[in-house]
Amino acid sequence: MVVSRREKWVGNALLVLLMAVTILPFFTLLITALHPSGTYPSGLEIPETLHWENFAAAFQSAHMEKLLWSSVLIVIGVVPVALLISTLAGFALGHLRPPGHRWIFLAFLLGLTLPFQGVIVPLYFQMRDFGLLNTRWAIILPLIGLYMPFAVMWMRAHFVNMPQDLSEAARMDGASTWALFSKIHLPLSMPALSSLAILLFLWTWNQFLLAVVLVDDSTKRTMAGALGAFQGQYGTDIPLLCAGSLLILTPTLIVFLVFQRQFVSALLQGAVKG
Repeated sequence: MVVSRREKWVGNALLVLLMAVTILPFFTLLITALHPSGTYPSGLEIPETLHWENFAAAFQSAHMEKLLWSSVLIVIGVVPVALLISTLAGFALGHLRPPGHRWIFLAFLLGLTLPFQGVIVPLYFQMRDFGLLNTRWAIILPLIGLYMPFAVMWMRAHFVNMPQDLSEAARMDGASTWALFSKIHLPLSMPALSSLAILLFLWTWNQFLLAVVLVDDSTKRTMAGALGAFQGQYGTDIPLLCAGSLLILTPTLIVFLVFQRQFVSALLQGAVKG
């Protein structure tokens, strides 16, 4: 397919425009965070003196080290378990296809339409009855369940596209179902698993609603969930609030930049197979 010079120019211009729209909010936060603490910056005016100490003040005042540790614990509790369950379920639905797998698939498909906001009230009372309110388990357990529809659908789509010849050859060599999964299908599913792990990490790290509603102690929330308490404490100090917001966004940005190639390659692989 031959692309004309005009089409190529228009495409590049649209990409540059989209990149500018994406970067502008982060640039605005950075410029605002560099103003003197306690001031009210207007627009994108760059201050005469850049106050980088606002980041250190925000880190110390909000106890970012505790928030960082809490977010790490929540991610460790959610991501590995969600990956394990969704991989096993995706292999069963996409490759083994037990009786009733179409109805199970439909149930997970309907689960994709369930918003977090629609279950937050029942979740609150359920966590209260279990005695888990104001603990990290009140965030970890619901997130594992709420991520299952998407995670299972993601892994099922991968296993459905796996060649049947591999499984038939392994069966002829006497491979059991577990050996078929662990030695053949699982190694070949690393791109799909890695991209799913990145998505689950980003969603868990940035989880705000469940952390705010189910946990009162800000040091037991995710970093994004603690932003609510941080905003209430420093709502009138705009530069300090912007500095804290950038500190919270930094880990997710680093993870995405480091693993963006794996994520994009998994998406392209799925597009080619589909």
